[in-house]
Amino acid sequence: MSLRNRRAAALPAKLSRSWLLVNAAKAELFAPALASEADSVIFDMEAAVPDDGKDAARDNVVEALNSGMTAWVRVNGIDTDFWADDLAALSKTKGLRGVMLAMAEQPEQVAHTAMRLQAGTPVLALIETALGLENATAVASAPGTFRLAFGTNDFRKDTGISDDPMALAYARSRLVIASRVGKLPGPIDGPSLAAAPTEQVVADASVTASMGMTGKLSLSPDQVEDVNHALAPSVDELSWAKELLEAHAAGGAIGDGSYLPRLARAQKIADLAESYGLWNA
Repeated sequence: MSLRNRRAAALPAKLSRSWLLVNAAKAELFAPALASEADSVIFDMEAAVPDDGKDAARDNVVEALNSGMTAWVRVNGIDTDFWADDLAALSKTKGLRGVMLAMAEQPEQVAHTAMRLQAGTPVLALIETALGLENATAVASAPGTFRLAFGTNDFRKDTGISDDPMALAYARSRLVIASRVGKLPGPIDGPSLAAAPTEQVVADASVTASMGMTGKLSLSPDQVEDVNHALAPSVDELSWAKELLEAHAAGGAIGDGSYLPRLARAQKIADLAESYGLWNA
């Protein structure tokens, strides 16, 4: 029997807000993560695992995905010695929802990754370098790319940019625009620190939302509900949408040229709120 949180399991991944990374070397963390409120869970075989632990971590993931668990998996970059073995092992599992490709820099890297998995397996392209950001539009348009994600820590190491939101605004905007051009869901932002207090997680997620990103990586189950709340329609947005949609249903006048765009936005808010269980809450 799957241990996945039922609400989260029913949510399409294109709408996932919180993406919880779980150390693949610690199989005891898998079940609690899957039972959490995280919209999507990623077993991390890359950054969280040292080279001498890769094989054991991969075995943990394969065992879990063949024993009733379902999750995404972060695989090692295509230029590493582990990428091919990761994909060969995952291609035979039953519960794989998709993979996150570390250090994605070129569109063909995503395509080659998708080709080694079962047909239709989605790939999250993790942009972590200046080259990856420069090629973000091409990566977003590559066959197999499902969403873009932002690896903020490695990106900062590569570029020397600080963690100030203003310093990272250009990179976040590039990923948002690239996702739109590639007809993808909104991109997934990088995580807050694992030990970040609630107020910092909320502030970070507010930046994510303000930049037009619609998902955020999380390093702790304690963060996911704050991320979910911050990236869902607000109480004010819900109230506005309900009022406009009810007025329209009652035959309200169209008014000026902004009416139809506002109506479309209200319907989008309603659809999202319905998906997240908020519309009639």
